[in-house]
Amino acid sequence: MSSQHSSDMHPLPVSVAFSGPDNTGKTKQIGILARRMGSAAASAGPLDHYDPRWATIKADGVARWWFETGPVEEVADVLATSYLERSRHHFSAPVRLLDRGIPMLEASLAATVAVREGLDALQAADRARLLLATYETDLRAAEEGEHALVLLHCDDPEEGARRSLAHEVTITDTYASYQRHLHEQIKRLVDSGRFPMSIRIGDRATVTIQDEIRQLLASLHPDVPCRALAGVHVTALGGMSESGKSTAGEYLRTHHAHARLKIGYLIEDAAGRAGIHDPYRLGPIVQAELIVDALDRFCQAHHFLDSVSIESLHDFDSTTELARMLGSQLTIAYLDTSTATRTRRGSAGSQDVTNRDVIKSARGADKIASIAHEVIGNDGPRLELERRLDRIALDRRWPKHQPCTMPVNTLGLPVHLESYLAEFLDRTTGLRPLIDLLAVTGSGARGKYQHGWSDLDVLVVADTSALDEMRQILSDLEAELGGVKLGMTLLTRTECQAGAVTSRLLHVLALIGSGTLVPLWSTPGLALPAPDAATDITVSLRDGIQAAIEIRRQLLKGTPDLRGLYKVTALLAKVQLRFSGIECPSDSDALTVLLDAGRQDTSVVTAARTERPAAEALARLVLQAWLDTLPADTR
Repeated sequence: MSSQHSSDMHPLPVSVAFSGPDNTGKTKQIGILARRMGSAAASAGPLDHYDPRWATIKADGVARWWFETGPVEEVADVLATSYLERSRHHFSAPVRLLDRGIPMLEASLAATVAVREGLDALQAADRARLLLATYETDLRAAEEGEHALVLLHCDDPEEGARRSLAHEVTITDTYASYQRHLHEQIKRLVDSGRFPMSIRIGDRATVTIQDEIRQLLASLHPDVPCRALAGVHVTALGGMSESGKSTAGEYLRTHHAHARLKIGYLIEDAAGRAGIHDPYRLGPIVQAELIVDALDRFCQAHHFLDSVSIESLHDFDSTTELARMLGSQLTIAYLDTSTATRTRRGSAGSQDVTNRDVIKSARGADKIASIAHEVIGNDGPRLELERRLDRIALDRRWPKHQPCTMPVNTLGLPVHLESYLAEFLDRTTGLRPLIDLLAVTGSGARGKYQHGWSDLDVLVVADTSALDEMRQILSDLEAELGGVKLGMTLLTRTECQAGAVTSRLLHVLALIGSGTLVPLWSTPGLALPAPDAATDITVSLRDGIQAAIEIRRQLLKGTPDLRGLYKVTALLAKVQLRFSGIECPSDSDALTVLLDAGRQDTSVVTAARTERPAAEALARLVLQAWLDTLPADTR
């Protein structure tokens, strides 16, 4: 076997050194990665494990020795010896994770002498190199054996120092000065290329930084996971006993494709892998880390997941830490349900609910409402709960879109219809607008309006309180339609946000969201959800089913409605094409494309508008194409 092949089969051990100023999360990130990798990784632990002199130093006070009593030569010797002993230490794990790399020795020593001897940044760097000159060869060799990664608050040393100090409970003038010098020295080393890998943490969540770390390190060794909960959103359900958490979790699973997981399972799974026998005796921070670790493993094993619900949040402090770790990838939903309702729902009696509440309250479960992103009152009907859950799920999946608008005269409608729409807008969008949005849909929106054939289809977003006044306006303007059939649909903002719309209206929202359909008017700042293409395609199946049924209803009539048959046939064609990734808003285009794909005669499309036999023949062809997608009868 060649040496190259042998290396591929058994990758060489690697050492990754996490460097950076204080309070950038180096130790936490090392701990998360080490726990996730199990026996494949080992944390080297703190530097004071590698020189016996640290015991005496700690007994006398590290800060006092570091900045006052210890000669700088001794400080340099203890630090250099500790770094070098750590680099020589044997680890059985293939990946070693080091808290601070060799360049940090130089940076921290330079910052120390800057404080103690009143030196500027360049003088301090020179002084540190002189103090470390005896160890230069060994230190260079140790640094070459490390993969250097630095975590920075930001690029500005002054702002970085401010952020580091903001995490401290008490700050001395000496320590504050040290931090400012340390940030300057690290910036100097970054600029000189001593840290090939660098991450700016800013205000990002812990798991977001962990994901970026793994992306940087994955190529170094095959045992390093490549991502950390990438693209996964977690909805965490909290509430007191019998508040409806299980009902909510099951609804998210069945209607929004969330994987449904129990927090107890997650904690115990991660604890078992880590050899922890009683994880519930651990502090809240560790419990939150165990939850994230188990989530990370589960989602990597089920890589297709992008949504997970976990239940039930039981501890205020661990929930707070979970929010810090997951950031925007977490939504905390607290179900706020009255004692009377919860007692009524409890199958084991009121005392059982009371007993369980006592335990939950002791852990601060009731206080989770104060940090929840969503507090859902759940004393009402189940339908109300489900609509709130719909909105929570869709707020993440459907981005908000502020639509542009265009003038009425760009639609190419007949003059009397342009006049009708202009007058309607004048009367509904004045100083006190009745509506939030108006868009022409259907053929009128695509420049395909045909007099005597097309309707004027309009979508209005408005509150139902405007119904009476709008009805009067429509009545006043009816004569201006000139006999054209008006199809006006009114939706509220909340219906749009919760996705409580038909599949056809969801398609209209998707078109507005993508900019394909431009409204005539929108109230300033209005943001509507933009349904994703996958959902739009999936829900259109309902339209296809209904259209296939309606075609047969029409064909069973003695004299089917020619226009109605043509329109519903075109709808069935559009749905079929949508599943092939083809969007054809025009009826005739959709019919032509579908027939052409099936190698059918497309001339029947034009004839079907005016000739009943052609319309019926076209309907049968499109219906058969739909039926051909179904499995064969197995009788």
